[in-house]
Amino acid sequence: MNNFSGVISQLVWQLPVNMTLLAQKINDPDVVGQMQRTWNNFVESGQVWALLIGLVIGYMLRSLTSYG
Repeated sequence: MNNFSGVISQLVWQLPVNMTLLAQKINDPDVVGQMQRTWNNFVESGQVWALLIGLVIGYMLRSLTSYG
């Protein structure tokens, strides 16, 4: 199996650059705008509070279960 993965990796490295980008299609190139919309949705849906509560509870459980 190791030899097979080595052959596959050699074949992938030998492909031209345009062959590796064949499966990608960019619909909206505004990356910063996408990140801003995603963050706003994250905050508006209340998931940020779930993240913060989970971090606090996880920290408390880690401190209770750690040795030393």
